[in-house]
Amino acid sequence: MSISPEHDPTSSRPVTIAFSGPDNVGKTKQIGILARRLGPGGHATGPLDDHDPRWDRIKSTGMGAWWFERGPMEEVVDVLASSYLERSRRPTTAPVRLMDRGIPMLEASLAATVAVRERLSPAEAAERAGKLLEPYTADLRSAEAAEHGIVLLHDDDPVIGTSRSLSHERHVTPIYADYQRHLHLQVHRLADEGRWAEAIVIGERRVVAVQDEIRRLLHPITPLVPARALPGVRVIALGGMSESGKSTAGEYLRVRHGYARLKIGYLIEATAQPAGIAYPYEIPAVVRAELLIDGLDRYCAAHHFLGHVTIESLHDQDATTELRKMLGEQLTVVYVDATPEVRAERGTAGPEDVVERDAVKARRGAAGIAALAHEVVDNNRGRLHLERRLDGIALAHRWPLRQPSSAPVNTLGLPVHLESYLSALLDRTTFQQPPVIDLLAVTGSGARGKYQHGWSDLDVFVVAGQESIPGIRRALAELEAELGGVKLGLTVLTQDECRTGAVTSRLLHVLALIGSGGLVPLWCRPGLALPAPDAASDVAASVEAGVQAAIEIRRQLVKGAPDLRALFKITALLAKVMLRFEGTERASDDDALGVFLDREPGADPGLRREAREHRDKAIYLANIVLGHWLSTIALPTSRA
Repeated sequence: MSISPEHDPTSSRPVTIAFSGPDNVGKTKQIGILARRLGPGGHATGPLDDHDPRWDRIKSTGMGAWWFERGPMEEVVDVLASSYLERSRRPTTAPVRLMDRGIPMLEASLAATVAVRERLSPAEAAERAGKLLEPYTADLRSAEAAEHGIVLLHDDDPVIGTSRSLSHERHVTPIYADYQRHLHLQVHRLADEGRWAEAIVIGERRVVAVQDEIRRLLHPITPLVPARALPGVRVIALGGMSESGKSTAGEYLRVRHGYARLKIGYLIEATAQPAGIAYPYEIPAVVRAELLIDGLDRYCAAHHFLGHVTIESLHDQDATTELRKMLGEQLTVVYVDATPEVRAERGTAGPEDVVERDAVKARRGAAGIAALAHEVVDNNRGRLHLERRLDGIALAHRWPLRQPSSAPVNTLGLPVHLESYLSALLDRTTFQQPPVIDLLAVTGSGARGKYQHGWSDLDVFVVAGQESIPGIRRALAELEAELGGVKLGLTVLTQDECRTGAVTSRLLHVLALIGSGGLVPLWCRPGLALPAPDAASDVAASVEAGVQAAIEIRRQLVKGAPDLRALFKITALLAKVMLRFEGTERASDDDALGVFLDREPGADPGLRREAREHRDKAIYLANIVLGHWLSTIALPTSRA
């Protein structure tokens, strides 16, 4: 259990947040990001060697040798303990004080040091460190009680953690490697004893994801710490040469997919000025990346409803590298590529002027960004190609890829001759290598066990490449007689169409059902992964289906003798669409229509059944459902 007290928000004393952990775990980076975000409200206390004048002599003669070999152990203890205590005593006017290494790290560091110097076991080293620190016990306990401690760990396993710490070093001596091994063991021991209020395992997570967890833990301690850090925000960073189409790409993502469109220069300059940085483009790349993250964090915190943004334009390879390190999977770097000739056509200069204008440095930076990009989008082939590629990039974040399961044909409850037909179709399209198709599923009433002979169609959904069309056509021709007069409705989509959302609203709903497990295919190629559209996308796309259904109902109603079957089905579709907007899914036609009949005063409950057989009943039912649809879009009558 942590000995760190809960902070009293009414107290005038600063809140002290002490970050601990082994080497290369990211303590300094996390403190720097949080301190910049807090501005005047936060103060980073700096390194320990700022708090004892003896460090200058120690560093001039070689710190490593003093620490592990020459320095008397009592001197090492006194220098370290004095530095920790002096840092704790030093006053600050900032309401939040951020420390690199809390008091428990003193004990862990000393235990690891004596373990190396005196060849002790971890338990013996811990006992020896405790005795060495006894003269300072009272002061150390008081200082530790004033800290809210957070320990960052590379991994739950100290052996793995040691390996990760050492992997960040260019050169590792045997003594340093042994010290790191012992340091990890001691830090994990103290964490298990509850010496820190919070323990965070870094694992493979990136900097911003860890910062987000830190803030979630600290915000209840002091509201000065923001509650989150870019939580779940997806960032598309656009790079490319001038006139390549970056702005076009950013604007399309804003209009079509709702991305907020931000400028990198604005974000950096907005955060550099309060930080006292006059020339932000002359500072190291890592600092520029941190300024950009800080600006992005502030903007998204002020616009908390944002889930995805674009930033443009990337011009610096080194800063882009740092940005990827910090954001990880939250970031997608997109390089928009176009030839000098194409860029010249879109701009005001000729090809030679474009090359002259971009300059050697810019071209090298662009080449480096292209090498770092997650996606390189060819913008030489026109706007339609560019937009479909951008659709795929945007939807990849919203629609997770999932591998469908499959179920045998006899689970559908279809008539025997249709089961035989589907089995034969699968034989002809999946048994050869490679298979002709990637996936086959029955949709509609046949998938729900609601098939009615003489009324229902056999609706089949297939995913296959365009090159598979001749093979599918041959299989259908060979089996046509086995349908027994049943109308086959076959839809074929490519995987690329699925992933870019180039589908109708009905087919998007099919993909959503497959992704959620609500529709189980009869067969899918091993390893096949299809996008699973989210519920919001499914509902939004349903507007298109509702508009088409309302128009088709009126087409039928104006006929002297509407097609009974077509009118009933399109009426049921409109009912399903409206219910989907209410968060209710009714796969059955009868169930969906029943909801609206229940809402209609005086309606005959048997109307659903009668509407399948009597044209006048079908017309009456269609008018009921169409009336509900029209009531949702009725505008107030304008007054003269």
